[in-house]
Amino acid sequence: MSNVFNRDASHSFFKWSKLGDIKAGRAELGEDMPVVVYRLLEYSMLNVLVDEYGKDRADELFRKAGFLAGFEFAANVLDLSLDIDGFFAALQKVLKDLRIGILRIEHFDEETGDLILTVSEDLDCSGLPVTNEVVCNYDEGLLSGILKAYTRKDYKVREIDCWASGDRVCRFRGTVMSPETAE
Repeated sequence: MSNVFNRDASHSFFKWSKLGDIKAGRAELGEDMPVVVYRLLEYSMLNVLVDEYGKDRADELFRKAGFLAGFEFAANVLDLSLDIDGFFAALQKVLKDLRIGILRIEHFDEETGDLILTVSEDLDCSGLPVTNEVVCNYDEGLLSGILKAYTRKDYKVREIDCWASGDRVCRFRGTVMSPETAE
């Protein structure tokens, strides 16, 4: 997914700085908002994309948006110079502090870079009705973008378990893509 955007492109609308000064802009209401408001935006947007482009294309667009957000998030919030253990610890802390979810690394292969991780209390899906499907396409992209920013390698991240599929955590498999198979 590294071809999703060019960080130096003048035509790119999204940059971290475009998020603005939230503390100044929301002096009375603050930075926090209910999860329902986030999900209202996410799932109404997803519904429109599915209606316009079909489910597969909508999922792909959500992954691309998540990738862009994850890359910018990592580049602007995380210390990318840490060793792998320090980086994962910092990522766990910031995801919990921002109430995005509780990250746990189940497996990390130091040779290949492949990993399995879980996110409990996931912002995107924890508490959703069980529909027997995985729904966290945005998270797939977000994690892929974070991993790309840190490792400089292209990752394919796919959800393999989800609250919506009946599990109580979201489980993701991340695989380092070879140049021949990179999306």
